[in-house]
Amino acid sequence: MNGNTVELTDYYADLHIHIGRTEKGDPVKISGSRELTFANIAKEASGRKGIGLIGIIDCHAPNVQEDIHAYLQTGEMAEIRGGGIAYRDTVVLLGTELEIRAEGRPEAHILAYFPNLAAMEDFTQWMARHMKNVNLSSQRIYAPPRELQQQIYGRGGIMVPAHVFTPHKGIYGSSAARMEELLDMQLISGVELGLSADSSMAGLISELDRFSFLTNSDAHSLGKIGREYNKLSMAKPSFDEFRMALERREGRRVSANYGLNPKLGKYHRSYCQSCGTIMDEQEMADERCPACGHTKLVRGVLDRIWSIADREQPVIPSHRPPYIYQIPLEFIPGLGKAKLNHLLNAFGTEMNILHEVAQEQLAAVVGEVLAEQIVLSREGRLSLVSGGGGTYGKIAKS
Repeated sequence: MNGNTVELTDYYADLHIHIGRTEKGDPVKISGSRELTFANIAKEASGRKGIGLIGIIDCHAPNVQEDIHAYLQTGEMAEIRGGGIAYRDTVVLLGTELEIRAEGRPEAHILAYFPNLAAMEDFTQWMARHMKNVNLSSQRIYAPPRELQQQIYGRGGIMVPAHVFTPHKGIYGSSAARMEELLDMQLISGVELGLSADSSMAGLISELDRFSFLTNSDAHSLGKIGREYNKLSMAKPSFDEFRMALERREGRRVSANYGLNPKLGKYHRSYCQSCGTIMDEQEMADERCPACGHTKLVRGVLDRIWSIADREQPVIPSHRPPYIYQIPLEFIPGLGKAKLNHLLNAFGTEMNILHEVAQEQLAAVVGEVLAEQIVLSREGRLSLVSGGGGTYGKIAKS
């Protein structure tokens, strides 16, 4: 460190993890695994995954807040200067996912993060007056979206529109052709792309140019943590440093987005709800399924972006980091739990396996074929079959 210069380090971050149950077994995210407790998420991120900054959503729930208080009181976790809760080698950001709805429009999801438990609890008290069940995840907030933004930022929080392109409650995917139709664009700190879009696809919409993009897992099970993630350049993992990275201040930044190739996303292409046929843009234009003739069609992310784009070619601003197609280890054919555990025993964390370990070292543990598959996935060179209709894409058989 020279003079006022702060040394920055790269940290892996996944900032959208749901809580399935509290320690007492109370439901939070109904579709989430029972294993997704606050403590289990922190342990998985710090130990098996090797993720330095984890955003745990659903921390608005009073029953979850009881768990957090208990961990703080035992000393197993601790609130840190700059915001966040430290557990071993990982810092937890306290977040929530909410459903907004403007009059005459379908619903959409947003994420909010707060610097400490006191701010989150204060937000919960306000939110409870505008929500039917404050103990559940992703609930409708009965307040105008712009008022919600003011309540978040008034408490020192930040807001990030969630999985913006997905047909299931993404702002662009289901609610509006332009984000500015719903939200105050000055009270948005970043944008989460979602599993079926990448930076190039988002570059077709000009109002997104100013924002830092996030690629998060939206995990509903422990194994899905790190399915998509980010590399953040920061002085340390904390809420304040995360906010500075999104704002690209004093050298902090999102330095890489690691995401599924959009073809692997389960909403990438349009599909027929009646027979499940996945269609291309030309077939979707006919408004009838070419296979069965039904009109129950759901527009996929790629097709939706084409329909609302205000550019013919994507623009990538100079501040935009590389978007690196990263296939999770669990997607690789033949890499089952036993072999993955052998790799973890040898190399520590999934982040090490995905980024650091040489091919010959991998081969010494799981053989040449799987080692090559891991390296090809690391380099985005595996052949893929597109997903759609709520079904993930997959690696094509060679």
